[in-house]
Amino acid sequence: MSKQIEQYHRVLNRYVPEAFVPMLSGLLAQNPVHFRIVKPRKTKLGDFRPKGKMGRPQITVNGDLNPYSFLITALHEFAHLFTYEQFGNHAAPHGKEWKDEYRKLLLPLIDHPATPEILQKALKRSIARTKASSCTDMQLQRVLLTFSSSQDHLMLLEQVDKNCIFALEGRLFRKGHLRRTRFICTEVSSGKAYLINALAQVEVKDGE
Repeated sequence: MSKQIEQYHRVLNRYVPEAFVPMLSGLLAQNPVHFRIVKPRKTKLGDFRPKGKMGRPQITVNGDLNPYSFLITALHEFAHLFTYEQFGNHAAPHGKEWKDEYRKLLLPLIDHPATPEILQKALKRSIARTKASSCTDMQLQRVLLTFSSSQDHLMLLEQVDKNCIFALEGRLFRKGHLRRTRFICTEVSSGKAYLINALAQVEVKDGE
């Protein structure tokens, strides 16, 4: 094992299920990409840029994701890299070309004996209809959330009653109507409306 691969293994062991560290390490070793683990972002789990700060393609993944979410997000972004290498800017961001690359990367994960059965089934369903990201595939995202550390005081926003007050990122909101995959929620202090993901983990504060 090369020193480079050993270094990838040491870092990725903190973020990816042990059985899949070689898979992601191999992708990093075989492709000229600047891979960064970054602070949590509200709007995205990962990102691909054809030219990053190091002058070469860059992939970033949020460092607070649970191990399987981290792995799948990384594969999502590698699919963008491979699509760009083949088609440049001539392919749609999540078009047929990207979907083909994403499926290729997911198949070894689906077939791997270490992949939990519940995740295998969710990935098989997802691969058949490949959405733009794991977040927009609500069924897959629900399964991925089961691998997160349990926080008994938190609930998914979709489980909270309408008009209830809840806390999210230190702010209070009142839950409103569902719009596709997000709820229209009103911030208590400002009265402003925000769209919040139905699978956001929130703390109910009704009665305060």
